[in-house]
Amino acid sequence: MQDNRTFYEFFAGGGMARAGLGDGWQCLLANDISPMKAAAYAENYGTDHLHVGDIYDLKAAKLPGRADLAWGSFPCQDLSLAGAGAGLQGDRSGCFWGFWKLIQGLNKLGRKPPLVVLENVYGALTSHEGADFEAIVNAILREGYVVGAMVVDAVHFVPQSRPRLFIIGVSKEYRLPDGVAHKGPAPAWHPDALIRAFNRLPARAKKSWVWFNPPGPEKLLKTMDDVIEREPQGVKWHTRTETKRLLEMMVPLHRAKVLKAQSEGRLTVGTIYRRTRLGVQRAEVRFDGVSGCLRTPSGGSSRQTIIVVEGARIRTRLLSPREAARLMGLDDSYKLPARYNDAYHVAGDGVVVPVVAHLARHLLEPLMMANARQAQRRAA
Repeated sequence: MQDNRTFYEFFAGGGMARAGLGDGWQCLLANDISPMKAAAYAENYGTDHLHVGDIYDLKAAKLPGRADLAWGSFPCQDLSLAGAGAGLQGDRSGCFWGFWKLIQGLNKLGRKPPLVVLENVYGALTSHEGADFEAIVNAILREGYVVGAMVVDAVHFVPQSRPRLFIIGVSKEYRLPDGVAHKGPAPAWHPDALIRAFNRLPARAKKSWVWFNPPGPEKLLKTMDDVIEREPQGVKWHTRTETKRLLEMMVPLHRAKVLKAQSEGRLTVGTIYRRTRLGVQRAEVRFDGVSGCLRTPSGGSSRQTIIVVEGARIRTRLLSPREAARLMGLDDSYKLPARYNDAYHVAGDGVVVPVVAHLARHLLEPLMMANARQAQRRAA
């Protein structure tokens, strides 16, 4: 297998795409506008290839080297179902166009990355009735790529329910090896919402569409029991009054779940989300071994609360920074920011590491191996 596959990581955050790609990939440039997230990136990966600043300030001619892959986990707030609906015209999600301007510039310079991966929320499929998704697809096609998309729920890799949209562009000059694509949609990766988004595309776009179909994950799944810190760092257990208040915020259905956990007489770990239902804040609990989707406060939802039930004893607290990192698939050696909110933002705004690793192993790397001679000619 080719060594030193190269990539640019835009909207890099704490470098979770880099963590997923692994040591077989060489980072030529990482960029993020947030000094706090960039500091986390630097703490773990150094500053040699790190550029801190607005993506619109980057110039294609100044990007180092020739990258095989451009990864862009661009901001989701304007595309999220929890957001205000500004879509690609919004100040945050609209940064996609800053990213794409760089790809266009590289293409003009003869340095177009043969692989492009975009990651965003599920809502990107339906934002502005599908017009935003179509705009992204058309932009990719105009630069000489074929394109496909997948919805990958992180719950197949980590104990967190986190469906995310991955849009993948492959240079038309590349051939698709056997096994990376299917003639039609596959239930594992192409839910109804994605099929409807595809059906709304113009005929020209459909002709250049690829139904990517990697195999499913093979490893045994972890549960919340594997994630929880028995002696959590960076958080404190709630007082009895605070725990009582959370229980009182539950409707009978969710209170019954707690009572059932108590009746089992063993230590049971669950998660609680606070949500507003009909103008009233409610606490919703789950004990299925899976966390709800990590969201930062700026993403429109509250932080998660851990509930530990052991007979009559009920304890609650916020999810710890290390637990949040584990739910994103980060190794415990990953260095988190000292401040709770900063650590939570680095994790909650990132991409799930094992998902990136799976796509790299079963899509990106096979594509590069199948086109290795062509890649060597590009590098010469």
